[in-house]
Amino acid sequence: MSRWDKLLAKIKSLDKDMRFAELNKVLQSYGYTVSQPKRGSSHYTYRKAGCNPITIPNHEPIKIVYVKMVKEIVESEQNNKEE
Repeated sequence: MSRWDKLLAKIKSLDKDMRFAELNKVLQSYGYTVSQPKRGSSHYTYRKAGCNPITIPNHEPIKIVYVKMVKEIVESEQNNKEE
């Protein structure tokens, strides 16, 4: 199993020890562009044409609600890839 597959499996299992860098890597690989915060904010916003934006705080560990959002994105991207 490759690192990428392990990372996706970790997201799908809703691991509580996810790191911001891991979610960042997944979202950017699926074509999301990131807007870094300005003036002291820790929330990064990811955007992709035709999709709702997703905002994730840069804190460790990432709360499960944000992992669930990324899980939904991963599953929808995999479903689109299969079609």
